[in-house]
Amino acid sequence: MRRGGDPCRAARIAEGTVSDPLWSHCAVWDDLFVPVSVDPGRPGLDLSVGWTSRWTVTWKAGGDQMSCSVRELVQTPVVDCDPIRWFSWQRGQGHRPGLQFLVSTGRHHGAESLEEARLLLALDFAGDLVDVVSQQLRLRFDTAGERRNHTPDFLAVTRSGVWLIDVRPQELITEEARESFAAAAEVALACGWHYAVAARWREHVLSTLDALSSQRRPLSDPLALRPALLASARRGLTFGELAAASGCEPVARAQLLHLIWHRRLGVDLTKPLANRSLVVCPGGGAS
Repeated sequence: MRRGGDPCRAARIAEGTVSDPLWSHCAVWDDLFVPVSVDPGRPGLDLSVGWTSRWTVTWKAGGDQMSCSVRELVQTPVVDCDPIRWFSWQRGQGHRPGLQFLVSTGRHHGAESLEEARLLLALDFAGDLVDVVSQQLRLRFDTAGERRNHTPDFLAVTRSGVWLIDVRPQELITEEARESFAAAAEVALACGWHYAVAARWREHVLSTLDALSSQRRPLSDPLALRPALLASARRGLTFGELAAASGCEPVARAQLLHLIWHRRLGVDLTKPLANRSLVVCPGGGAS
């Protein structure tokens, strides 16, 4: 479930045929992945009259578990609560949990897999993020044949609204998972939140974010290179040209990565980040 926009362009994104530039300085986080429809899972849900009173949500606050109906959830400050469950790392498991530091919040956040860690990185870069909590709540919902549980992966508070997010590689999305995702989408809609399933990233996005993230933390500028880099970028130069013209290329490269991450400069995320990448200034660059 994405914000309104051009449905034809959304279809081309899903097919991987979009050729329009995606400038990093104006990208929002859900521009970075290919949307996955949850509609195929919706017919199996019991959404008959009164479902918001029958479906329940459980969260944890101060070490105690608390529950309410979906109908009451919108009035509950679950974003300030603790994860409903924790994850561990043990020998032989197929995923790799860990902690991801986010510049946006200034602290580490739990991720149950490498895919979830990548999602956190995308939120940190383009999510306009205020806070994010993993495994925040457990949804208990009804299908046509049984009552089931689902724990969405993240609840993210951004300056443009609250997002309930699931992360699952596209090839691992089963029919049962689509049903769970559809249930989570209905809950998000009832609460006035956004919902998304991050299943496949747009080509080149992850490699570029990985490169930019190396310089996302506070970075000093003892050689005072930034003013000249920002000024030179208005001339339509490439990443390599900007670095070479600085007089101190290795340091300039680090400064350019820092400026791009913090949106003072921009690059096209649909292409690999390289010396030939065009660097633009927000408001004064490419259209």
